[in-house]
Parts: sequence; C-alpha cells; structure tokens
Amino acid sequence: MSKVVHTSGKRKTAIARGTVKEGTGRVKVNRKPVELYEPELARLKIFEPLELAGDIVNSVDINVRVVGGGIMGQAEAARMVIAKGLVEYTGDMNLKDRYVQYDRTMLVGDPRRSESKKFGGPGARARKQKSYR
Repeated sequence: MSKVVHTSGKRKTAIARGTVKEGTGRVKVNRKPVELYEPELARLKIFEPLELAGDIVNSVDINVRVVGGGIMGQAEAARMVIAKGLVEYTGDMNLKDRYVQYDRTMLVGDPRRSESKKFGGPGARARKQKSYR
C-alpha cells in the first residue's frame, strides 16, 4: 500500500488541505495543474517549496484544495500545505531545514489575523472625528 500524507495550512482567512501520495510529479491546486494557476505571482509563490525540494517532487502527486481568503492568502496556504506535506512524506530533516532557512512561514503559520471592527468608527481602530463647534 502506498504512503499517503494529509496536511493543512492557513494564511489569514484562507484554508488549504492537501494530499501527498506516490505518483509521477503532478501538482494540482483546486483541481487545476499548478502550471496553469493565475496570477503569475501566486503561481511563483506556490512553486517555491517544489523548487527547494528538488527531485523528490517527481516521485509524488500533490493535490491541494483551498477555500476562503484572497489570491495571495490562498497561494501562501497552498504553499504551506505542499511544504509540510513533502517534509512529512519524506521525513527529511535537511529539507525541513532548507524550508525554514528560506522562509519560516512555509512550515509555521503566521498568527496575524485582521482585527474586527468596533462601534464608534469606520474600522478596528479609527474613530469618528470629534467636532467642537
């Protein structure tokens, strides 16, 4: 039976879930080959862990499903899933170190979230302008 690894990643409000399994090097994000993913900046973001992994990518298939958030949030969530999945699938500590040295957010989530709006103003911190006359 082939090895299958399930991982998940978050960035802002985007949530990605992915599967890494034995295969021929196919990488899909939302059922679309990653080569066709638009915009280009997001595609390059998703490619980062694949390029750092090297030849390992040619022996696995990666399927990622992303929901919520914006374009870059989804791209970074997918990128995290791919990186975490490859590290867990291979068990290679050198690969993990390579990812951490390149960009720690590939493996460790960014805890920052947008602050909720409060009453008395148009946003989280901004208040209505005070008038004296």
